[in-house]
Amino acid sequence: MGKTIEKIALERGHEIVSRIDIDNLEEFDSEAFKSAAVAIEFTRPENAIGNIRKCFAAKVPVVCGTTGWSNQIETIKLEMKQADATLFWASNFSLGVNIFFAVNKYVAKIMNQFSDYNVAMTEIHHTQKLDAPSGTAITLAEGLLENIDRKTAWTNEHENMPTDIAITAIREGDVPGTHTINYTSEVDTISITHEAKSRHGFAFGAVVAAEFTAGKKGFLSMNDMLKF
Repeated sequence: MGKTIEKIALERGHEIVSRIDIDNLEEFDSEAFKSAAVAIEFTRPENAIGNIRKCFAAKVPVVCGTTGWSNQIETIKLEMKQADATLFWASNFSLGVNIFFAVNKYVAKIMNQFSDYNVAMTEIHHTQKLDAPSGTAITLAEGLLENIDRKTAWTNEHENMPTDIAITAIREGDVPGTHTINYTSEVDTISITHEAKSRHGFAFGAVVAAEFTAGKKGFLSMNDMLKF
């Protein structure tokens, strides 16, 4: 993701003033990093919060695409306010996926009327993806829960109660990301699917989000940028 993001940013005329990975974390304190108009953070769930805090301390707005830590988002939002900082966070930066989020909510509103259909989800990602279910799957599940009254929670793999939405997470090969939501009754199944063909869509969206974030304050999301 980092290499793809850098390639797209350069193609769009941006200058990369700092590159940070596990081997040069001291770079967060450098003048080069502090000169950045915005930082893009794509790492690992266990590192993301620390990296975001370092961006806050350096007064650099940060766009974060790392998932697997969103249970702490409210704490980070509070720290962001206290630091008068800027954070753009999304579970997925792909334009197509964000269209899919909107379609998911629309279909869920319709299916709320039809209790004969049970809803479940399957997501497939490459073996390097650490969090399961994916952040995208969780966002989709939240969209379902907002609009289907008979469902109250999502669960990993198994539906323990009729009010649950089961999410099956599969890790195989080099799959960029496929998410399918199935509505199943005794007589048929209705499915909607988003299948990413490469990581380019995620990286492109992150660079566009960085362009949107530069110069702004507070917490930002794809809804702020796309205005669906």
